[in-house]
Amino acid sequence: MRNERGSATVAALGLLVVAVTLALGLVRVGVAEVVARRAQTAADASALAAADQLALGEPPEAARVVAEEVAQANGAELVSCVCGDDEAVVGVQVTQRGGPTLRRRARAVIDACTTCGP
Repeated sequence: MRNERGSATVAALGLLVVAVTLALGLVRVGVAEVVARRAQTAADASALAAADQLALGEPPEAARVVAEEVAQANGAELVSCVCGDDEAVVGVQVTQRGGPTLRRRARAVIDACTTCGP
């Protein structure tokens, strides 16, 4: 009969390596999800800020400046901003350290409701 002393230790170490690998993978997925949500939040807020400026009668250039400020305040970089008469469409990107750059877009429409209000 062979001596099988210590074989449980080797098996336990193997399981530990698998568990740590899975845990690290889950952490990466979680971080990527957080970054994606941060990028979408920055895009949404930037589009709303730009549309607000347009609704106040400001020119598209001023709307873009405000959109860029809001994107930066949310940890993103503004990569595009197209402002029309009744909408603002922005694109932002967030770069994850050691990971991919995530881009998100958002659109905000100005509602020209003439029957709204008191």
